[in-house]
Amino acid sequence: MGSSLFGEFFKKKRIEMDKTLRQFCLENGLDPGNISKLERGLLQPPTEGKLEHYAKCLGIKKGSDDWYEFFDLAHASAGRIPEEILSDEEALSKLPLVFRTLRGQKLNKEQLNKLAKEIKKV
Repeated sequence: MGSSLFGEFFKKKRIEMDKTLRQFCLENGLDPGNISKLERGLLQPPTEGKLEHYAKCLGIKKGSDDWYEFFDLAHASAGRIPEEILSDEEALSKLPLVFRTLRGQKLNKEQLNKLAKEIKKV
């Protein structure tokens, strides 16, 4: 399912450029078969270098909301945690709480207070 979310986002950005799959691939030197599989969620998103290339081809500006969404969807669909999270000990220490919350597991009062404090920081 995650791959399809990334693929849908990729396709949406391509269509916003008013490009057919073939036009987009021809103009950017990409393989239409691979991009089609990527858009349909049949191929996992690539790693960082190739993702950056795809983002540039799609006109996604580095640091924009779309940039972060593009990379976050790619990481999530590939089952990877973004490198900036892995290298940040404080952020990494919060992942178990995030995972528990996403699973719908009940948090105790102390955990809820901790989560509330973290949200206020943001």
